[in-house]
Amino acid sequence: MIRTRFAPSPTGFMHIGNLRTALDEDLIAKNGGGRFILRIEDTDQNRLVDGAVEIIHNTLRIAGLAHDEGPDIGGDYGPYIQSERKDIYMEYALRLIESGHAYRCFCDRERLEKAGEFESYNRHCLKLSPEDVSAALESGTEFVVRQLIPEGETSFTDAVYGRITVNNAELDDQVLMKSDGMPTYNFANVVDDHLMEITHVVRGSEYLSSMPKYTLLYGAFGWEQPEYVHLPLILNANGEKLSKRKGDSSFEDLIAMGYLPEAVLNYIALLGWSPGDNEEFFTLDELVSRFDIKGLSKSPSVFDMQKLMWMNGECFKRMPPEEFFALAREFITVKRGDIDPRRLAEMVRTRISLPSEIAGLLDFIDELPDYSSELYVHKKMKTTVESSLEHLQKALDILVETEPWTEEVIHARLVALAEELGIKNGQVLWPVRTALSGKPASPCGATELAELLGKEESLRRIKAGLELLARG
Repeated sequence: MIRTRFAPSPTGFMHIGNLRTALDEDLIAKNGGGRFILRIEDTDQNRLVDGAVEIIHNTLRIAGLAHDEGPDIGGDYGPYIQSERKDIYMEYALRLIESGHAYRCFCDRERLEKAGEFESYNRHCLKLSPEDVSAALESGTEFVVRQLIPEGETSFTDAVYGRITVNNAELDDQVLMKSDGMPTYNFANVVDDHLMEITHVVRGSEYLSSMPKYTLLYGAFGWEQPEYVHLPLILNANGEKLSKRKGDSSFEDLIAMGYLPEAVLNYIALLGWSPGDNEEFFTLDELVSRFDIKGLSKSPSVFDMQKLMWMNGECFKRMPPEEFFALAREFITVKRGDIDPRRLAEMVRTRISLPSEIAGLLDFIDELPDYSSELYVHKKMKTTVESSLEHLQKALDILVETEPWTEEVIHARLVALAEELGIKNGQVLWPVRTALSGKPASPCGATELAELLGKEESLRRIKAGLELLARG
């Protein structure tokens, strides 16, 4: 059975790269009828952030990524929090020491820094005799466990980047177990992935460099290695890796801004993956059925906020009216009680990218804003201040006599006026729409606006527009 795992560290917010990894892990598992596991990797106790585990759970819940096993729901392979598996790691570290694939290192930080060996260790403690090791252990000297890198080359195959071979001379004897008895990230990953029978490991391509050490560990234990899937980097508009410190938004930030979870999920699914056609919109179920590792790219992707904003707007257009109204209601601040807020929601639904734009689209309803006569100038419709004055006056003369005051009747009268004047419909409708809204853009056309505002208010605004145009 396919088994994937999302294994975040609870060190803060959930960034977009984390969420894409979780999504792809989920898609691989569900596409193959497998299981998606959540594991909390909290071995670096110094970097833990209060509330970060709750952020992880909340993000997965909002995104709709339901795990099949994890610390909150249990499973047959627990515990699913690494700090609760501490004794397991030392057991496997000792196995590596016994088989000659690892050794104890008693060097303290001061010695390593003084000798310039903190990053590249010279195997000082590998030369210790068994008696020296026993004496150090008996005296209670703290130690770490280091992986012994053999000579030669190490090769591994990644599902995206193919076959890669590395000279072992480029690798250092990495620490597997720290002096506090906690495993390092790399060692805990290998042990846990094996014990939890993980078949596919998905992570960012920045971790490719650690793969040779993983491969050597799997070989040292005699374990079968999972299939590794390294995803291309996600870059910001400046070509840099996404980072909260550089002002890039987290998933929580995007949701707080008004982006729909399904829009964010849909967008990040396409970062570094192609469905093989031009389709851009997928539900989560559709992604499950369409996702294929073969569609992943090696090239970095750019997180384009404008593209996400467009996709968010498209999701609003596809949303059932009642569902959109439930979301938009709090942003509809129009005070007029004679206007159905559901009608206003439908007016703006195809015109927004974010809910926060709604109030600004509707604010003219309660009060006509101050505006310039230049709004009446529209080159494509061939409207000028002078022509708008003439056509708006004729429109007023018609509208004063118009009954009943319905959008259909208003539209018919204004179109008939344009025909009578021998001009395009827009040369009449544009000045009317401008007078009614006082804005360069409105959520609907002139005749619908007139019906919405009512006859008395519409005529008042048109007269105000004529006064503005008369002043030039």
